[in-house]
Amino acid sequence: MSKHYDLIAIGGGSGGLSVAERAARYGARCAVVESGRLGGTCVNVGCVPKKVMWYAAEIAHVLEMAPDYGFSVERGPLDWGELVRRREAYISGINTWYHSYLEDSDIDEIPGHARFVDAHTLEVEGKRYTADHIVIATGGRPAVPEVPGAELGITSDGFFALAEQPRRVAVVGAGYIAVEIAGVLNALGSEVSLYLRREHFLRSFDAMLREGLMEQMLEDGVSIFSRTQVAELRRSDEGITLICDQGSETHGLDAVIWAIGRSPNTDDLNLEAAGVQRAEDGTIPVDAFQNTNVEGIYAVGDIIGQAQLTPVAIAAARRLADRLFGGQPERHLSYDLIPTVVFSHPPIGTVGLTEGEARALHGAAVKVYQTRFTPMLHAFTERKVQTAMKLVTVGAKEKVVGCHILGPGADEMLQGFAVAIRMGATKRDLDDTIAIHPTSAEELVTMR
Repeated sequence: MSKHYDLIAIGGGSGGLSVAERAARYGARCAVVESGRLGGTCVNVGCVPKKVMWYAAEIAHVLEMAPDYGFSVERGPLDWGELVRRREAYISGINTWYHSYLEDSDIDEIPGHARFVDAHTLEVEGKRYTADHIVIATGGRPAVPEVPGAELGITSDGFFALAEQPRRVAVVGAGYIAVEIAGVLNALGSEVSLYLRREHFLRSFDAMLREGLMEQMLEDGVSIFSRTQVAELRRSDEGITLICDQGSETHGLDAVIWAIGRSPNTDDLNLEAAGVQRAEDGTIPVDAFQNTNVEGIYAVGDIIGQAQLTPVAIAAARRLADRLFGGQPERHLSYDLIPTVVFSHPPIGTVGLTEGEARALHGAAVKVYQTRFTPMLHAFTERKVQTAMKLVTVGAKEKVVGCHILGPGADEMLQGFAVAIRMGATKRDLDDTIAIHPTSAEELVTMR
């Protein structure tokens, strides 16, 4: 005998929890299936622990410049173990809260791994459950390259499992995760090398952002090796040896961190039994309403291969529940104008079209405003950190279609400007807004 629900979410991460929570508010009988810790990648080995480590790195930079402000402060050694203990205690509290929240919301928690039996039936640990609607929200996992000795390296998951700080470390990759981990470790005192397969990291970002960040990371002491493929890892008495395709070798590494991308967790769901199609890369194609090719089965989050960000999974999941149970048949997420932040040092905030994308679409109708300056925080500090900003506008009314910020506070500045841009703000709208002085953000409404 199987137990029946209105909706079952496969995956207790951001997408699965959000769709079940919103559906339950509408009175739907819901369950969430999860084989690991509730909260998914974001809470356990992603956004949350990453941001804790970023804050620690930011504090290290503050301690470094405290003497420039007249404080007699000496930066002592970091107790990595204590930092990790406190971080994991914080995460454990979030995990506990999720269990209580599901119970309080009358959402059943089904521990175990789900596999499809048919389009409306799942099997979890030998028991069967049926539902009118099944949402696949199983997220992704870090990818590891197929090179000899790859098992000697660790992924971002392994980074959060480190009991001790690696003193010499190589980070391999060019995306968010690679840049963020390299920046954190460098700020906390590790000797860091970053290996890029191509010329630049963050290749989908505006050129001003990636070039400005690369300049700052080099200035801060990160060694960056562009156009370099890792060919092999070897273990020796002095640590790990990294061998590149050109034959160069780096010896004595305490850790090599693979940050080359993520793969969708769709392999072991037995999707074939339900008739759900997968793309060659393992992602699940969906339409604008999160529908898969099978009626009653949906997919949200990283597994669809679009904008792999926690708030995107949450927003898509909630809108799906609004549509299915809230009487809003046209409710869906627009994947345009998604703001995002890279927690680098300094951070990046970006929304909308890059300058290159805008010129490809609109040609001569594009006008760009940009500035670069030393923010007041670093006006007289020994370590200088530049701020760079760019507004991309289109047409006679100079509608703002892109906003790009690199510098201290960029992560907190962007949210409000993202709202304005989504509402169709023009350059004149920004110009007519009174500046808040003295801030870096005021440059966005005074730029010429």
